[in-house]
Amino acid sequence: QVQLVESGGGLVQPGESLRLSCAPSRSLFNIRAMGWYRQAPGKERELVATITRDGDTNYADSVKGRFTISRDNAKNTVYLQMNSLKSADTAIYYCNVQTWYTVYWGQGTHVTVSS
Repeated sequence: QVQLVESGGGLVQPGESLRLSCAPSRSLFNIRAMGWYRQAPGKERELVATITRDGDTNYADSVKGRFTISRDNAKNTVYLQMNSLKSADTAIYYCNVQTWYTVYWGQGTHVTVSS
């Protein structure tokens, strides 16, 4: 069974950076898009950033200029470089992979930004 393996979460101070990574446990064909979503305490899950196989990106307004999504199509891996982190970024971050047939979700990785 395919699982999305996430890494890179942790606890950082405001202004610091983290880099999240996500890759399927087994190779997937026909990936259409990959991305990251997050859910803060007491809030609904929201889109953070997505990237298509062709490289088109989409960002939430709250992270534009601070976060950068990228992907390695050969490795089926998606990354999220998060700079200038602030307390409002604290959330569980979920990896998402869309193929022509299926949508996959990761288990989530915790990102905590606190002094």
